[in-house]
Amino acid sequence: MTTSRDALNLIICGVGGQGNILLSDLIGSTLAKKGYHVTVAETFGVAQRGGAVFSSVRISQNRACGPLIPEGKAHLVLGLEPLETLRTLQKYGNPETVCVTNTYPLLPIGVLAGKEEYPDRDELKKTIKALSKAAWFIDATSIALELGVRIAANIVMLGALISSGELPLTKKDIEDEMRDTFPPQRIELNIKALDLGASALRSHN
Repeated sequence: MTTSRDALNLIICGVGGQGNILLSDLIGSTLAKKGYHVTVAETFGVAQRGGAVFSSVRISQNRACGPLIPEGKAHLVLGLEPLETLRTLQKYGNPETVCVTNTYPLLPIGVLAGKEEYPDRDELKKTIKALSKAAWFIDATSIALELGVRIAANIVMLGALISSGELPLTKKDIEDEMRDTFPPQRIELNIKALDLGASALRSHN
């Protein structure tokens, strides 16, 4: 599988503690082993307090790219939190951007303190759809909770992204990378999470 866009710009967005950086490392390593030039960069908010975490992954068959994705130039957005997905689309999206987002919200401190109001979920989805060429919505956190490991929501989302066909990777590519890099006791659970994410996206269609 190859990508028709060179470079292909992927943004992974979420908040601290959701495993954003693990995803960018996993995707980047897998692509590099397949012969792609991959540049990964992270931007941290106050991650330990649930602040925004933003990873850019630039993928090319021919050249090494600069680490920063220009505004309005994201091809793919993988959102681990819906409000962060919207914020990313508003800055980096364009009419051709494809989006896969977790629907489960993580409320910011201001909302928890009663000083701010979290957007209505239906309105969030409506706006994300309006800003995307295609958008899939996956309740990855609830799926991960059924597995008993909330943090596995990031791997559920990765399974959904791979199933979309928008990355030049297969599920087997990711499984092989997991077996090479994850501790043995974590592999079975994460492959299950990957499978459930892929199934969730296919059901979405």
